[in-house]
Amino acid sequence: MKTDIPNNGHYDIPGNPSTAKSSAVKLNDRSNGEPLRVLSEEDWAFWKHNGYVVIKKAVSREQALKTAAFLYEFEEKDPNDSSTWYTAPRAEMKMKELANTGMVECYNSQLQWNNRSEQRVYDAFADIWGTEKLWVTIDRANLNFPIRPGHEYKAFIHWDYDPETRPVNVQGVLALADQLDENMGGFQCIPELFRNYDTWKLTQPEDRNRFLPDTTGFTPTKVKLEAGDLLIFNSLQPHGIRANNSDKVRCAQYISMMPAEEDNDSLREWRVNSWRDRIAPEGYAFPGDPRKWEQTKYETASLNALGKKILGLDRW
Repeated sequence: MKTDIPNNGHYDIPGNPSTAKSSAVKLNDRSNGEPLRVLSEEDWAFWKHNGYVVIKKAVSREQALKTAAFLYEFEEKDPNDSSTWYTAPRAEMKMKELANTGMVECYNSQLQWNNRSEQRVYDAFADIWGTEKLWVTIDRANLNFPIRPGHEYKAFIHWDYDPETRPVNVQGVLALADQLDENMGGFQCIPELFRNYDTWKLTQPEDRNRFLPDTTGFTPTKVKLEAGDLLIFNSLQPHGIRANNSDKVRCAQYISMMPAEEDNDSLREWRVNSWRDRIAPEGYAFPGDPRKWEQTKYETASLNALGKKILGLDRW
C-alpha cells in the first residue's frame, strides 16, 4: 500500500505533514466583517498581541478524560500504576529532542476524530482564519510522564517551521487532563520573542539553528489548561513542552486546522486514505507505531457531517 504523502515538505522538519507548510490564505484580519463565533474581543486582542489564545471548554471535560483513558489503553499503560509508565520507545525518533516526551503514535481513533469534529473546536479555528473552508491536521497525542532516572528529556523551545520563511500557519493542543501545576509537563511559549523576532534576529549569528532559538534573557510563559481547553498558537510562536517535574501526567491531543486545499487532489486522497485505512503521517518527527495497532485493533472512525468536510471526504 502506498502511504507516502504527496509533495511532503516535512521529511526534514518537525511540522505535521497532513496539511501544507504554509497557507496561501492569510490569517483573519477581521476585514471580512464577519462576527467572531467563539473568541471574545478580549480573546482576539490577546491572540494578536501574544500569538496564542485559550478557548475554554472546547470539548466537554467528560470527552477529554475519555480520550485520555483511551490513550493509556493504546500505550498499554495503567493511569493508576506508575510502574507501567516507563518503557523503552517502540520506534526510533529522528527528532531526538522528542525522545521520552511521551508522543503517542495514534492518529485516527474514533475519539480523536470526535474531538476534531466538535463544533466549538472548528468555530475557534474559523475565527482565527476568517474562513469556514478548513481542513484539520491528522495528528497524534501526548502522554508526558513525570521525569524519572533513565527517562529524562530537556524542555526545549523550538519552532516547527523556519520563521525566516514566514509561514502562515497555526497549531493547536487540546488538554485531556488538567494542567494547572506549573511543574507539570505542559505547553510553554515566549510571546515576547514572537512579538520581537525581527529585532531579536539582528542579535543572532547568521548560521544559527533556525528551529532552536537561543532563549537567553527570555522567561517562557507556562500556559495553564483544564481538561477540554483548546490552545491555538501562531506557528511563528517559539514553543515547547515543559519538563514534567511533578507527580502528574500531562495528557493532550494535537489539533490544528488550516484552509482547505480542495484542488490538491493528491493530498486530499492521502488524507481520506489516512482516515479510512488508519495510516499515520510520515515525517521527521513522526516514527509511527510499529505494532500497527490502528490497522489491526480499531475500526475506521465514523465521521459527522463536519468531520467529513474537515477531512476532505466531502467538499465545502
